[in-house]
Amino acid sequence: MVVFPAAKINLGLYVTNRREDGYHNIETLFYPIGFSDILEVVPVPDGPSGTIDLTLSGASVEGSLGTNLVVRSYDMLNERKRLPGVRAYLHKCIPTGAGLGGGSSDGASMLKVLIALFGLDVPPDEIVELALALGSDCPFFLDPQPSYAHGRGEILEHASITLRGYYLQLFHPGTGISTAAAYKHVQIGQPEVSVGELEKIPIKGWREVVKNVFEPYAFMQQPVIEQIKYRLYESGALFASMTGSGSAVYGLFDCETEIPHDLMPYFIWKERL
Repeated sequence: MVVFPAAKINLGLYVTNRREDGYHNIETLFYPIGFSDILEVVPVPDGPSGTIDLTLSGASVEGSLGTNLVVRSYDMLNERKRLPGVRAYLHKCIPTGAGLGGGSSDGASMLKVLIALFGLDVPPDEIVELALALGSDCPFFLDPQPSYAHGRGEILEHASITLRGYYLQLFHPGTGISTAAAYKHVQIGQPEVSVGELEKIPIKGWREVVKNVFEPYAFMQQPVIEQIKYRLYESGALFASMTGSGSAVYGLFDCETEIPHDLMPYFIWKERL
């Protein structure tokens, strides 16, 4: 079975307060895009049960294979259902540490693949519970639709907003931003304009009211991120922003636009949404 774990962008991102459990409450709008990894899972019926052999290719991935969310997804389900052995092949296109949710999407996709592949009877609320154990934004990737996200990012509400017909350009400076460090330095507070109000504001008006509160720290750590963002505005973007806690940057355009020559070293994806 082959699937394509999709990336997401954040339309606005705010940290509203610190929680007693050590996490932070956020407010954002997750929007899925076509940029994706490739995940193939093959059963090994004559091999040892309860084992997974993962092969990686494409963009580099930090950490050991045992910490990869594809492996962790398998291990969690295996503890509950005792699965046959599998071979998994993950081709990474989405860079890690970019704020695009690639690892979370891989993990959520693996859960869905295993449940479908082996016909597992897992109640929907239990699937969400498993996804949340993988990461705060993993539940979104179980059914990636435009969603308002609250809490740690796991409380999701359908968003009727659409970017259909607009053109997306996506860039990555080549290195990531530490999520832990980003949260340590982030400014906490309520947004001036809730992400729930975005659909009432023309996209060209988002520049003045829609913020990603992780940008100031990211710009300080990697000035190229800020340079990419404002170069996109110079080339005609209606709206440009860093996504997540960094370090990828996207621009939204109302027509197909050439990639600025000086941004080509950072370009990774474009599409009509």
